[in-house]
Amino acid sequence: MNTASLAPAQMARALPDVSGQTDAADASHAGGAAGVQIDRLSVRFGTRTVLDDLSLTIRRGELLTVLGRSGCGKTTLLRFIAGFIEADGLAGSLTIAGHDLTHVPPHQRNLGLLFQSYALFPHLSVFENVAFGLKARRVPSRDIARRVADALKLVQLGDAGHVMPAQLSGGMQQRVALARALVIEPDVLLLDEPLSALDANLRASVRSELKALHERLPDLTIVCVTHDQDDALVLSDRTLLMRDGRIAQLGTPQQLYDTPSDAYVARYLGAANLLPPNVAFPVGDARHDVRDKLACLRPESLRIAPLGEGGLHGTIESVEWYGSVLSVPVLLDAMPNEPVLVTMQRGHGMTPEKGMRVSLRYEADDVVLINP
Repeated sequence: MNTASLAPAQMARALPDVSGQTDAADASHAGGAAGVQIDRLSVRFGTRTVLDDLSLTIRRGELLTVLGRSGCGKTTLLRFIAGFIEADGLAGSLTIAGHDLTHVPPHQRNLGLLFQSYALFPHLSVFENVAFGLKARRVPSRDIARRVADALKLVQLGDAGHVMPAQLSGGMQQRVALARALVIEPDVLLLDEPLSALDANLRASVRSELKALHERLPDLTIVCVTHDQDDALVLSDRTLLMRDGRIAQLGTPQQLYDTPSDAYVARYLGAANLLPPNVAFPVGDARHDVRDKLACLRPESLRIAPLGEGGLHGTIESVEWYGSVLSVPVLLDAMPNEPVLVTMQRGHGMTPEKGMRVSLRYEADDVVLINP
């Protein structure tokens, strides 16, 4: 089942039939101190292994973003939590709020779902869209009105209950879908590329709203799959970067950015200059002779100085202007085939020009030794 393209009719079938709920679902809704626990998850489709012996603990109230290139397994991980995986090779267990939900059907897991396609019912008002899941759960009408009003207020659409989806912008439709996911009071909110359909300016605005929402709901566990590194840096409590079905690195966004485990992580979370240690460190430094590592230097850690006033010397290859930021590739004398990137604030320091001979300065603490 492709959760990224759920149609309204499919959503209706995915919502619970209260008469068929199990004790496990009721226990899940009761909550607990734990968040999500995945133990030794493997998913295989034919001869292709999508997830390989993956174990993960997500704390209650944590916002975890899952990053990675297409095909790395991040959406499969989300679909496993949601209960939508049907594979010929599936192993592992899932615990949510302290209860084993490995074999519990999707509609009994009490999860809020928001995918790329908002899948709003076009013939229903905003209020009716948000209320749909509550009605399927046979919640009393008096409680539905209150809970829908609270959910719409939470996403800053308190006055839009009577409006039809077609009258709303893409960003507002996304908020309606988010309110519909939250109104059922889920144990976990699952977001699959929730901002991908928005333009750059609206994306930044909605990203900020999601972060504010997370702060207003500190006990709600959120798992957000995205390919956008800015989503991870802005939203996350922790970030999980995946590679070929395995965890490449798990930590805070700052940990992944400042202390990447290897070259893949370093390059995924922004631009990174990867130098041989004997280039990055002077003779006499113990790190100069390290053979099996790379020296990682972020572009903003480098400063352009007059020739002879820094540890690295080279020629400016070009100067690219991005508003307030300049991007300056420099061909080092010690590495003439691969430019080192320097980013700097416009108007700060010396003005770079193409062809200029310069030196690069940086602090020793800005260099991190990482695996290739």
